Amino acid sequence: MRHPSDLREHIAILEALGDLDRIEAEVDWNLEAAAHTRYSVERRLPAPLFQKVSGVEEGFRLLGSPAALSAAPGKPFARVAVSIGLPPEATGREVVDHLVATWSRPGIPPKSVSREEAEVKQNVLLGDDADLTRFPVPFVHHGDGNRYANTYGVIIAQTPDGSWTNWSIARIMMVDGKHMTGLVLHPQHIAQVWQQWVDLGKPMPYALVQGGDPAIPFIGGVPLPDNVNEADYIGALIDEPLKVVKAELSDLLVPASAEIVIEGHLSVERSGVEGPFGEYAGYIPTETSLQPVYSVEAITYRDDPIWPLVAEGTPVDECHTSQTIGMAVGAVAALRAAELPVTTVWGSMYSAGHWYAVTVPADWRDQLPGSTPEEFARRVGETLFSTKFGHCLPQVFLLDDDIDPADEHALLWALATRVHPVDRKVYFEGGPILPLLACYTEEERHAAQGTKVVHEALLPAPGERQVTSNFEHAYPADVRAKVLDRHQR
Repeated sequence: MRHPSDLREHIAILEALGDLDRIEAEVDWNLEAAAHTRYSVERRLPAPLFQKVSGVEEGFRLLGSPAALSAAPGKPFARVAVSIGLPPEATGREVVDHLVATWSRPGIPPKSVSREEAEVKQNVLLGDDADLTRFPVPFVHHGDGNRYANTYGVIIAQTPDGSWTNWSIARIMMVDGKHMTGLVLHPQHIAQVWQQWVDLGKPMPYALVQGGDPAIPFIGGVPLPDNVNEADYIGALIDEPLKVVKAELSDLLVPASAEIVIEGHLSVERSGVEGPFGEYAGYIPTETSLQPVYSVEAITYRDDPIWPLVAEGTPVDECHTSQTIGMAVGAVAALRAAELPVTTVWGSMYSAGHWYAVTVPADWRDQLPGSTPEEFARRVGETLFSTKFGHCLPQVFLLDDDIDPADEHALLWALATRVHPVDRKVYFEGGPILPLLACYTEEERHAAQGTKVVHEALLPAPGERQVTSNFEHAYPADVRAKVLDRHQR
């Protein structure tokens, strides 16, 4: 199918699938829109599009859960698949395979268009007029530190020498109409770019993008290597250059079809009190942290703009679809680069991205002659935990590929029956961890250091293992054929 070029085409596809709920009644940006969104996510309802939001200009809208699991029957990954140009019936495994295949393709740089061609330049606010309170910036959870201006947008930043332009996702809290603050955590790319500006003693120009090509926020969560431009990767993904236009205040190039672009500078000092915020682990913490401050100096937007909203919480929302799939793609690429046999990697969405399954072919012993299962597990851990995103992977399960780990029912069965309660575990102690991971102690999260583990749960070699008691393996081919013939009539 044709890749949707902007958020509005994405919405039209969802509506055709019966996966969009246009809500005409007025809703409040203060908790109500997010509560509707969270309710729809937890019950797998169509994505809510709020047509009227109180306290803002008529026509300003909010879209909830743009890439959560779909309500379309038999198409659970439809919102994700459509975002990256796949048909709505694509499976989780096909989504990962598609993104992994793009990883190895040459990037296609974006194409600059004129201001007249760029929908995001239809309205321009500068100086005092550039005020976030004009927009339906949502208050997401009761207990958050403030309204959150970024739950599913992309931050564009460029190194001072212009050699690398990074597009990434990180939460950003609105302080007031002219200021925001958000997580800038090392070793994430946004922090790497910001640090180069800090070393020069200069604030970093930024652009915060809401909406546009639906692949943009999804790819913002894929852990591409350092110095790789996400815009080029998106071009390779959609097989054509992404259309961009020059920002108002800097040489940054922003998506021409974006709904809203906020511009300004990110401070050198960590002077903003950020948080708390209900994160992807499914809990609302009470802690805050000092983070850099984003000044709001310009805002451009389309007529009747749509602001995407993710009401993060218990699985499964966009933090689980985009993050776990993104990490899985990076993990497949890293393991194959290390010349380890791997069929696929899947981050369990229902584990809130705390469990990752690596599946391998039955002939892995032939591909790694002389290696024991424990040695294989150790190499998997050494490879994954040494990556930039390894701090996000607390538990990895090494499994045979007789199961599809994207089938969470099959994955749960395999974990319950193949993971030993005590033995066959390879520990990696004292490594860096993401402080947002809920499975660690408070002390470990504060230190950002903790133990990670690879659970070696491989079956015996073919010919030595038990037969799986399912339709495919427990019945002769002629019997299966009779059953299939009856059900396929």
